[in-house]
Amino acid sequence: MPYFDAASAAPLHPVARQALLAALDEGWADPARLHREGRRARLLLDAAREAAAEGVGCRPDELTFTSSGTGAVHSGISGALAGRRRVGRRLVVSAVEHSSVLHAAADHEERGGTVARVPVERTGAVDAQTFGRALTEDTALACLQSANHEVGTEQPVAEAAGLCRAAGVPLLVDAAQSLAWGPVPEGWSLLAGSAHKWGGPAGVGLLAVRKGVRFAPQGPSDERESGRAPGFENLPAIVAAAASLRAVRAEANAEAVRLRALVDRIRARVPALVPDVEVVGDPVRRLPHLVTFSCLYVDGETLLGELDRAGFSVSSGSSCTSSTLTPSHVLKAMGVLSEGNVRVSLPRGTAEEDVDRFLEVLPGLVAGVREQLGAPAAAAPSPAPDDSLVVDALGKRCPIPVIELAKVIGGVPVGATVTVLSDDEAARLDIPAWCAMREQEYVGEKPADRGAAYVVRRLS
Repeated sequence: MPYFDAASAAPLHPVARQALLAALDEGWADPARLHREGRRARLLLDAAREAAAEGVGCRPDELTFTSSGTGAVHSGISGALAGRRRVGRRLVVSAVEHSSVLHAAADHEERGGTVARVPVERTGAVDAQTFGRALTEDTALACLQSANHEVGTEQPVAEAAGLCRAAGVPLLVDAAQSLAWGPVPEGWSLLAGSAHKWGGPAGVGLLAVRKGVRFAPQGPSDERESGRAPGFENLPAIVAAAASLRAVRAEANAEAVRLRALVDRIRARVPALVPDVEVVGDPVRRLPHLVTFSCLYVDGETLLGELDRAGFSVSSGSSCTSSTLTPSHVLKAMGVLSEGNVRVSLPRGTAEEDVDRFLEVLPGLVAGVREQLGAPAAAAPSPAPDDSLVVDALGKRCPIPVIELAKVIGGVPVGATVTVLSDDEAARLDIPAWCAMREQEYVGEKPADRGAAYVVRRLS
């Protein structure tokens, strides 16, 4: 069964498996002890730290191993904010950061701090100058991912780092998605990563804090990991994480070329094979293994289930997920279609024939889901005499409000309006996106007794 969800968790690299098994035999003792077994464990820990630091591009004594990438982000943000509390309590983040960053930002706000969320362009990238203008005198910390987890767009880290340096603001980079492909450009002050994103074992994160950055670890601490990650180190997993990072880096150049070609094939063929599809993210400045597209009139959760039954493991940033029923914050910030969203992220070794088979089965699955949901046929109904029409889609979840709009838009004269009543948060994003795809005019949103009224004017 082809696994196309490496952005969530990459399969364990063979080198990681070998290192993990060896370290279980050799690295079980306490590396803080001075006896023979403890010294052996300490040597393994030091070697792993040196290898990981080489991959990150920092000094070994700047790098801390944590229990997860999320833990590294949370510790990095809280420690940097506390270390610079005399400067101010303002945190600057991009609107498309990983949820771990946004959760830390929300916690900072609840504790009385302020957060500036920098918008992004339709590609998912921030404008570096806009990011720089958010760096006021009371800014304690700025956060910018190296590449987006959902759409793969690379961020202008080097430019942002230069602006942060000029403003005297440390920059924390979430590099979880990009570390497998190469080091982050110079200029960052703090960096977080997660081993299971590059083929290491789950439960290992890393946090690098440059020398000279004011940093005050929060919460109880002990003598381990410089007081930044209390508790007994998971040494076998740490050794495996460092070994796998070195291994994937050695393969990165060749594998990036091969996977980029496969992703380019998906980017080109999906819109040609499936009607009403929007491929999102930057077409050039992006990770080599990841592509995201959205299918109009499709329930994302249903499509993922159909793909799973067909033998393909993919993920989604769709507005329809079982956990939230709200649009992905990334797609929302980009202003792109969130219906029927599919993220394909290819792991190392992905076979060309698996990609071809995915492209072969996808059109039929999308058509089947659209048929189940009653998506509109190509032929438009005859014009109705009224100059406006109201569609009541209250209580209906995505993509039904958009489907109902598409069914009736041809029934009003050119220049007339259709008002869609909806209490689904996704409608705020997907109705304007539909208008852009269908070259109709999105007039705007008005309050309603329940939910909101979205007004669309027929142009053609």
